[in-house]
Amino acid sequence: MKPVQSLESVVIRFAGDSGDGMQVIGSQFTNTTALVGNDLATFPDFPAEIRAPAGTLAGVSGFQLHFSSSDIFTPGDTPEVLVAMNPAALKANIKDLKKGGLLIVNGEKFIQREFEKAGITSNPLEDGTLDEWRLVKVDMARLTREAVVGLDLGTKEIDRTKNFFALGLCYWLYQRPLDTTTRWIESKFKQPYKEANLRALKAGHAYAETIELFETRYEVPPARLTPGIYRNIMGNQAVSLGLVAAAYKTGLPVFLGSYPITPASDILHQLSSYKAHNVVTFQAEDEIAAIGAAIGASFSGSIGVCTTSGPGMALKAEAIGLAVMTELPLVIIDVQRGGPSTGLPTKTEQSDLMQAMYGRNGEAPVAVIAASTPSDCFDMALEAVRIAVTSMCPVILLTDGYIANGSEPWLIPDVDAIPDIPVHFRTDPADFQPYARNPETLARPWVRPGTPGLEHRIGGIEKQDVTGNVNYEPLNHEHMCKVRAAKIARIQVPDLTVYGDPEDLLILGWGSTYGAIRSAVDQARSQGIRVGHAHLKYLNPMPANTAELLRSFQRVLIPEMNLGQLVRIIKAEYLIDCISLPKIQGQAFKVREILEAIYSIQQNEAAK
Repeated sequence: MKPVQSLESVVIRFAGDSGDGMQVIGSQFTNTTALVGNDLATFPDFPAEIRAPAGTLAGVSGFQLHFSSSDIFTPGDTPEVLVAMNPAALKANIKDLKKGGLLIVNGEKFIQREFEKAGITSNPLEDGTLDEWRLVKVDMARLTREAVVGLDLGTKEIDRTKNFFALGLCYWLYQRPLDTTTRWIESKFKQPYKEANLRALKAGHAYAETIELFETRYEVPPARLTPGIYRNIMGNQAVSLGLVAAAYKTGLPVFLGSYPITPASDILHQLSSYKAHNVVTFQAEDEIAAIGAAIGASFSGSIGVCTTSGPGMALKAEAIGLAVMTELPLVIIDVQRGGPSTGLPTKTEQSDLMQAMYGRNGEAPVAVIAASTPSDCFDMALEAVRIAVTSMCPVILLTDGYIANGSEPWLIPDVDAIPDIPVHFRTDPADFQPYARNPETLARPWVRPGTPGLEHRIGGIEKQDVTGNVNYEPLNHEHMCKVRAAKIARIQVPDLTVYGDPEDLLILGWGSTYGAIRSAVDQARSQGIRVGHAHLKYLNPMPANTAELLRSFQRVLIPEMNLGQLVRIIKAEYLIDCISLPKIQGQAFKVREILEAIYSIQQNEAAK
């Protein structure tokens, strides 16, 4: 028996060509790890090209998983284990592997032809460039072929199963059971592919057990999570389930009008399977048709929703303005990606904040909220619907590719404990005025078309106050612009709270920077540095105590994956000088990047 070393946490990354099945085995390792009881966070990294040439850097696909026996908030800064299926995967990822970390390579791919595709001039397995890491070379394709002898499959088909050989090897290394993946293979594939994948998985596990390449096995004990039923969930999945829950809690159909766009398309795919739960999905011919259909659904008395990313948001701008003018509830989910234009379709960014806040013609204010983690997407999808139907306004929910495709354990909520979202349709024609307002929320009445006696004008031209008639009077237009702005400002949102230490340095974040900031703050505080963390989930309107809280700190640092958009908003709204920490590389913040900024601020203060 080989010795077993207990670890608190592990970061592992699978990397290979986009056809090597890295996302598949990454997802399987994640699901198994979740069932074992570890806390976890994942991030899949897709190539931007639909099918880049095999073996090239442009075609490298990766999946990183951080699993632990304690609470974690990010997929990890640097992997301790890298599984590289070809030279291109090695070249693209080796710079991130922790020094002294374990490097497992598919050895038979390290040949001259593959080096040329990856732009490598010499064999890294032999030239000493990998001496800083613990290198394990495994001929995965050859061993897989030996395992599946006798099956009626060609060489190319057999080689596609080598990802399961790699998975079985890693399952042995970290004492993960095979049964979850075995059941998945049995339900997913037909013969002879089912048998080939099962044999490859078991062969990888047996190979790791019998060879002398691994001196030690590792175990990561289960985490002490809040008791309850958990599932592993990705951000896009959580958004979808949040919208399904909204259908139940409002008692209204949810209508999703959507045009496929990376990285938001999975919400459309997911919701299309919930037809039995009062959900209707419509794949439109373009972005404008999608939001037009969603507005029409809201007009008819449904919850109109559309999903998109930055380029689609630009196309939807005029229609969002129509929803502002007609004062209909509408939820727009923007899964942000790198821009401008087509930009970085599969990479993450937070650069749509200004677009969400101001990206429409005229004075067209909307509510803007942001999810901070994959599981938080469920709560914020529900919150978007609540705000939309309560205040009769469009709501933009910002997520991004990092949390949309990342995953974490989610404590499945008690459905009965989720508060209902009350919805009121006007049915009484007595004294009806289409733009008469609720004195508390300033929302106008919601009327289903065809309700007797409640016929009224609707459209994009300016409305007369109260009556809703077409009106061009200067003072009426100014008044209506102010009323629509006041309605958004009156939306009730929770106060901003601080985690950590008061008064000295505050790290202010929004969206998916949450995990990296929280981890950096915890590490800094463990070193005796006084620092706090506040996270904005409500961006328009911001919490009522935002200015007071920010002014209570000596310094405010704002990390964001753009060139400082929240910093500009905070300075403009509150005249508070903030320190900007921008990152716009198509990658999420690493914990160490925020820690380095904290150290730098501390050193500057000490030098004064």
